[in-house]
Amino acid sequence: MNESTKCCSSRDCLRKKRFFALFMLAILVLGYVFLVNGYVQKVGSQNITAAEEAPQADAILILGARVFSNGNISLMLKDRLMVGLELYGLGKAEKILVSGDHGRKDYDEVNTMKDFLQEKGVPAADVFMDHAGFSTYESLYRARDIFQAKKLIIVTQKYHLMRALFIARELGLEAYGVAADKHIYHGVMFKNELREIAARNKDFIVAKFLHPEPTYLGDVIPLTGDGSVTDDRI
Repeated sequence: MNESTKCCSSRDCLRKKRFFALFMLAILVLGYVFLVNGYVQKVGSQNITAAEEAPQADAILILGARVFSNGNISLMLKDRLMVGLELYGLGKAEKILVSGDHGRKDYDEVNTMKDFLQEKGVPAADVFMDHAGFSTYESLYRARDIFQAKKLIIVTQKYHLMRALFIARELGLEAYGVAADKHIYHGVMFKNELREIAARNKDFIVAKFLHPEPTYLGDVIPLTGDGSVTDDRI
């Protein structure tokens, strides 16, 4: 074997070693991602219940979802609101807390949600708005610290509900979940499920280890009061 052949053989061997090392690293990273994903799902699934079997709570927390530029609500959000109404009608809580994104004047999830609930007959005094629920973690943190909730029924679709319940547990809240999967959400669920794997991994670290404060805190607004005090708050 001449020097040129030895050199090529050595380079090929090095490439193979590097490829194998990168392959093994990718396997370890993916293994970690799916292990955490499964853990969050398992923990979060423990307190999912049917509406009729949900216990009494301080409030029904309805998590926000997309509102269109014309003011119409997405099907996913409508289903969450309808399940929240069902729980309210069953007397599971005297108050409803709607939490979502109202960080811009031209995008307002929470007032849209409150308007929907009022049109269905819920008194304004019974609906509290969290204008700064910019993430699931922030919605739960603010439900605890701003609205003084200790026991919640959380309403969202099941794929999202598991993470919300995991976060609630890490924040020391007694929380139960009712899934709002009334339809098949064509065209969005595959993307949502993939995004949710990343979100579960992020919130596993955020809720279990980092515990950051939300973007906004502010004055305490007890759920025992009148929800109308939140009408103009951000």
